[in-house]
Amino acid sequence: MGLLRSLTNPIIDVMNIQKMLQQVQQMQGQMQKTQAELASKTFEATVAGGKVSVTANGHGDIQGLKIAREVVDPEDVEVLQDLVLSAIQQVQKKVKESQAAEMGKLTGGLGLPPGMGF
Repeated sequence: MGLLRSLTNPIIDVMNIQKMLQQVQQMQGQMQKTQAELASKTFEATVAGGKVSVTANGHGDIQGLKIAREVVDPEDVEVLQDLVLSAIQQVQKKVKESQAAEMGKLTGGLGLPPGMGF
């Protein structure tokens, strides 16, 4: 009966569609604002007791790298490479977690399956 009523009253359908479109536009605006806020944030990860530090912005772009002299050993470059890689991976993980948390606030009410957020 609901389908029949819906088919016989197209004005209600148009109103529902307009309301839905307004909600989508509001969400898009909120997403743009959230993305801009994330982009302005700085994230940092350190390894080796703070001897290697990496900073990134909210997009995950690496902005800085600091390496203490005592971890630079020309005879063991692999250790330094591992430390730098670990710090980069950690900061990128922080960025992704922050992005997911912020976007989850916006998309939480949509009932999207995991991984389908924006």
